[in-house]
Amino acid sequence: MRRHRKVGYFLLIMFLSYLTCLGWGNIPVLAQMPYAHQFVQQGIKRYQAGDYQGAIAPWQRALILYQKSKNNQQEVAIVAENLARTYQQLGQSNQAISYWEQAIAYYRPINPQQTGRLMTEKAQSYSSIGQNRQAIALLCGTVQNQECLPQTAVTIARAHNDLLGEAAAWGSLGEAYRIRGDYLQAINYLQNSLKIAEAIANPQLHISALNSLGNAYSNLAQVGDRQANSAEKLGDREQANQLRQQAASNTTKALEYFQNSLQLAQQQSDRTHQTHAYINLIPLYYRQANYTTAAQTHQQALALWQQLPDDRHKIYAAINLARLQQPNIDSPLECLNAQVQPKAIALLEQAASIAQKTQDNRALSFAIGELGHIYECRQDYAQALKLTQQARWAAEQDKDSLYLWEWQTGRIYQAQQQKTAAINAYEKAIATIEAIRDEILTANRDLQFDFRDTVEPIYRDLIALKLDAVPPAVLLAATDANNKNLSSILSTANSLKLAELQNYFGDDCALNVVNQQEVDIGSIDKNTAIFSSIILDNQTAVIASFPNGNKKVVWLNQDSESLRREINEFRLGLESFFDEYDPQPAQKVYDWLIRPFTDELQQAQINTLVFIQDGILRSVPMAALHDGKQFLIQKYAVATTPGLSLTELTATNPQNLRALALGLTESVIIDGQEFAPLPHVQQEISEVQEQLKGTTPLLNAEFNRTRLQQELSKTTYPIIHIATHGVFGNASEATFLITGNQEKLTITELDALIRSTTKTTEPIELLTLTACQTAIGDDRAALGLAGVAVQAGAKSALASLWSIEDAATAQVAAQFYQSLTNSRMSKAQALQKAQLALIEGDKYAHPAYWAPYILIGNWL
Repeated sequence: MRRHRKVGYFLLIMFLSYLTCLGWGNIPVLAQMPYAHQFVQQGIKRYQAGDYQGAIAPWQRALILYQKSKNNQQEVAIVAENLARTYQQLGQSNQAISYWEQAIAYYRPINPQQTGRLMTEKAQSYSSIGQNRQAIALLCGTVQNQECLPQTAVTIARAHNDLLGEAAAWGSLGEAYRIRGDYLQAINYLQNSLKIAEAIANPQLHISALNSLGNAYSNLAQVGDRQANSAEKLGDREQANQLRQQAASNTTKALEYFQNSLQLAQQQSDRTHQTHAYINLIPLYYRQANYTTAAQTHQQALALWQQLPDDRHKIYAAINLARLQQPNIDSPLECLNAQVQPKAIALLEQAASIAQKTQDNRALSFAIGELGHIYECRQDYAQALKLTQQARWAAEQDKDSLYLWEWQTGRIYQAQQQKTAAINAYEKAIATIEAIRDEILTANRDLQFDFRDTVEPIYRDLIALKLDAVPPAVLLAATDANNKNLSSILSTANSLKLAELQNYFGDDCALNVVNQQEVDIGSIDKNTAIFSSIILDNQTAVIASFPNGNKKVVWLNQDSESLRREINEFRLGLESFFDEYDPQPAQKVYDWLIRPFTDELQQAQINTLVFIQDGILRSVPMAALHDGKQFLIQKYAVATTPGLSLTELTATNPQNLRALALGLTESVIIDGQEFAPLPHVQQEISEVQEQLKGTTPLLNAEFNRTRLQQELSKTTYPIIHIATHGVFGNASEATFLITGNQEKLTITELDALIRSTTKTTEPIELLTLTACQTAIGDDRAALGLAGVAVQAGAKSALASLWSIEDAATAQVAAQFYQSLTNSRMSKAQALQKAQLALIEGDKYAHPAYWAPYILIGNWL
């Protein structure tokens, strides 16, 4: 089912009371303002009749008239409130935010309680467009000692004993965290709202809190099911069963909350919330394979839907009901079966009619676009294209749906073998996505529904279309037209990498695109080749770019699942410390990725390979590939980067390199998980101090946020070396380092500390993380590791893919820093020398010890 952003229902009762009890009749009609009063009344009548779009024009005219007089500021504020709520009702959140700001500016000095309530409504507008950081800042800010910051909506409501405002603020805060993907924190705040709503016997807020809690537990269940599927693919059935049991438990909790919400809505004769409760219950019944109950619930929802007033809630309910007629519609590309298509068409046509009547273009675009998809599934491409074009026109002012219909247009043209038109449509879709990246890539990130199902395929489909025209296994000169086509393909792939990182790190992501144009590697490093991989459904492309501008593409005839299995086998063999190493998996991957380019690499006198990897290929170290005689690292220095546009390509100055060296030697327990002691970290920190003069160590209890902030504030450190457990999970919230006071420090928090305290605006040269671990087969976790330098505000990062004996880590660190400071080696060559030292020794020659270290970002 394609997800449509849901409008928050918190403050719904206040919303209605404002619009029905404005008290305009009690305001004297000033001689110079009679027309303004008439415009206000005209707007109220239109709004109450359901003509939301029609209410805007008279209210805007009234606002202009009132603004001309300094004696009518209260009227200005009230009209601004009404306009804000109406724009929000129409799904036009940016316009709503502008009017909230006007109203808040009036109330702030005279009415704190009203200010707090309007801040909550403004926060809801931010949440509706995925800007959850702004919403959280308005509602609570960064929690300190379990208290919200002063002058936030929660604090204001509590200070004035405004229980209604406090319940709404907690509920909206919970929704912001839920949309952000932090479901446990969301549940905590939503429970606060529920308790207050129950205490003050406010049924509307009570229903809203129950509904949001149901959504939060439903989201947790979806995450658990996805994690269970991943564990099963990796052969960990015990873990998969545990995750499924937890997911089933969360599904049961979600059902209970939705059923309670339904019961309360029935008691209030609230058909709108009853309909929403039924719609929320249907996918849960499908998840439990309770198809009979799902069908009955669908009929109950449909019967209620017929009785709803013609507004946007009815429109989106119809769209959801159309898709929910059958289970397991998990992707916008999936089709309803032929038996239910006629009913879906009827619902969507009604939704489109209501949207046209209410002049809600955003809702109209979804209704007509969904209709177009049904005709696409029927292979009636003429009708599909006609409807999709209408959806595009309706979405022109609402870019967050426009890209869906541009993508749909591309698919239809592609099905008709109109390749040029298809490419043009895909390019338009991507241009739209680029324009609204922050809004669409940060919502519900750990479910990855919007991104994996409605964003990522657009990039990959366009790449596949363009690659069809490029001859494989042929070296293409820089002047060749096909070479330029490859440059365009790599640019699209780079845009995909940026989108993936934005989606992973969410609205806290601060991507700094340092290279806007295509990078001319030859002008920077004449001995480096760039390898880019692009994984498609049925094959994988590997594109090599050489310093003279030549390019070459080869294809791996492996579908994505087969490739995943082979890569996971390679990784498992590398990590098997106690088994005799079998190089065959490494040779197979070498034959795929490197051997087709050996002649060109030799002719170009390449000594460094930089990989821009895709998907599962990020989870394995290229240094450990084997040609049958030696490892790749024994012939080439190796580095990786998430994208050249994010990589600052200036060489490191070996002079005055000093580090802030942080370490943890003790065992800790975080969230019930025990992390073993790291006894050789003390030696590792000492080695850093020996090689980098002027280094400041912070060990164990000294390694905490406060001391880190103090040191960064008073001294500039080109290198930050952190020797502690680091976990890279499938979401940024599950990616963290462990500090000496047994707290989690996320990469985003580390970045905030670095950026807020360092004395220079320049990024730090190097962030070293020597005890990190990513799960085998988890390409999302590997994406987090690949983006660590970018997110932490560093030119480069040296990190490990899995945990190893920390005595070996101490040796690697010592050799790496020695080479970096005492020679003209690049960072990639310095790491190569450190890894070769372990290979050539006896104790740590197994790749399990030296292979996990990867250099990310700037390799110079």
